[in-house]
Amino acid sequence: MIIFQKDGLTVFQSALWKTTSSVIEMTDLILVVDPTWLPHEVQEIQQHVEHIRNGKDLYLLFTHGDFDHIIGYHAFPDAKVIGSKGMQEHPRKQYKLDLIQSFDNEYYVDRPYAIEFPTIDIVIEKDGQQLVLGDTTITFYLSPGHTHDGLFTFIEPLGIWITGDYLSDFELPYLFDSAKAYLETLQKSFMILNKYHVEVLVPGHGQATESKEEMKRRIDLAKDYLERLINAVSEEDAEAVLGLKKEMSFPSNFTKECHEENVAIIKREYS
Repeated sequence: MIIFQKDGLTVFQSALWKTTSSVIEMTDLILVVDPTWLPHEVQEIQQHVEHIRNGKDLYLLFTHGDFDHIIGYHAFPDAKVIGSKGMQEHPRKQYKLDLIQSFDNEYYVDRPYAIEFPTIDIVIEKDGQQLVLGDTTITFYLSPGHTHDGLFTFIEPLGIWITGDYLSDFELPYLFDSAKAYLETLQKSFMILNKYHVEVLVPGHGQATESKEEMKRRIDLAKDYLERLINAVSEEDAEAVLGLKKEMSFPSNFTKECHEENVAIIKREYS
């Protein structure tokens, strides 16, 4: 369903994990970001794109290669695909596809398109790399930490910042790559917020925000949580580690596993 719409930006949110998919209508192109989850949700995104496209070139941006973000790849077969070099060279592509197939099999989900790992047409290799298309300038920054292949994307002149699986309004940091890299990515967030005129921030899970104070709060929230967890793990403070686990929203086996992975990665990097 649509949860945010303003100045060419339409943000859809899935019923699952509050995962967002964005469609951005610009003068020279349409950009679709992470189209996902259930077939009727992907279809709603397709219908919106068809309604506004009017012959414009279509681009498909993947913020990273997690399976819940790449499900809708083949729903837009004529799109030019943008992704990071890390995603292009992802070492576990088949594993990601197996996760999608496992989900679909478990819940008897049929999809009207093939499930494949995205083939990247426009590869982002470095911070500050730009894609200029008519009046639109899209600037990319590598954002490792959650995963190794993450991307921040800033779109001018609309002032839209697509953050992937960072800076959610409710989701604390999940580490599948590196705590040290995650902290560096948060520092990069401060830089982007100060360098650009950000009109709206769209995370991969949760609510978009137009408030600069809320954007800063989300950066501070993630940084504070991660620093406290690093200190607790380094000091072998089991009570503090357990307390931080309880701070995660929507406690479940999934958040338990994410917390355990966070602790394991911190032990590896800081021991």
